[in-house]
Amino acid sequence: MIRSKRLQNRITAGRFTLPVAILLSLFCWVLSSILLPELPVMKSAYPLWETINNGFIPAWANAPLSFILYSIIGYFLIELNNAFAIIRMRASVQTAIYFLLISVCPVMHQLYAGDVGSVAFLISLFFLFKGYQHPRPAGILFYSFLFIGVGSLFFPQLTLFIPLFWIGAYGFQALTPKSFFGSLIGWTLPYWFLLGHAYFYDEMGLFYQPFIELVTFQPIALLDFPLWEIATLSYLFVLFIVSSVHCLVAGYEDKIRTRSYLHFLIFLSFCIFGYILLQPALMVHLLPLLLIGVSILTGHFVVLTNSRTSNVFFICALVGLVLLFGFNIWTLL
Repeated sequence: MIRSKRLQNRITAGRFTLPVAILLSLFCWVLSSILLPELPVMKSAYPLWETINNGFIPAWANAPLSFILYSIIGYFLIELNNAFAIIRMRASVQTAIYFLLISVCPVMHQLYAGDVGSVAFLISLFFLFKGYQHPRPAGILFYSFLFIGVGSLFFPQLTLFIPLFWIGAYGFQALTPKSFFGSLIGWTLPYWFLLGHAYFYDEMGLFYQPFIELVTFQPIALLDFPLWEIATLSYLFVLFIVSSVHCLVAGYEDKIRTRSYLHFLIFLSFCIFGYILLQPALMVHLLPLLLIGVSILTGHFVVLTNSRTSNVFFICALVGLVLLFGFNIWTLL
């Protein structure tokens, strides 16, 4: 008996889902710029990023560059699924979800170091997945950690994800003594270039800045979250919990390789939630990274379920997305 297509399946499997999501995203960006014309950009304490942002990026290009970086992430989300069949079909719904989630957060419509770091983070994740049971994983992990190193030049806290990627490599049976040292070489390579530049121009402080920023921790204050951050994190956590439970309960329907990818994304996203709670000041930088995992997990859930309960949840999630956008605009006015 052929199952009837509910609203959830008609939208997620539709050919126009991604174009409509992009148009809605552009509408949200334009509306946010009209209603919040003087929305301040949260300054970073990282001097290297502030030098790049203030010295080379004009103010008018801030939002367009941010949208371009998110578009690059959206493209790689599709390529990631096509390469590793995480959703068991050539789906673009994870990119549509990513665009919509970013769009309802007006503060994220500005360029931050985490935006650049999230592009490098996603490419690094691609190579990490490629190393699954690879007979010669050293080169694969070298490239994976190379992009973490490149991203950490713009967003130093990206280095803190290295132990998580080692755990992932171990779970993918790709962590060997040779690949371990290959990953270290990959991460340090960008810093050797930075060291050469800093030494040649007698600006050694430039080389020290990423490490100073890396070991600088803000006081843990859970009450420092603005209302828009609390609402956004709560919404994302609900999506994460529902999607993760579905992955764990219905995991037998996926291949072992796919289950390994999904379990790592669950672990990685949970750690990012924890990191945001410990360092609220880094919320705007960590949110694009968090949305990578949440978008894939949510896409996996909405595409591969077809029950009345999942359909109701999907409709509630869409309504919640609209309400979240309105709430965030209201709190930032």
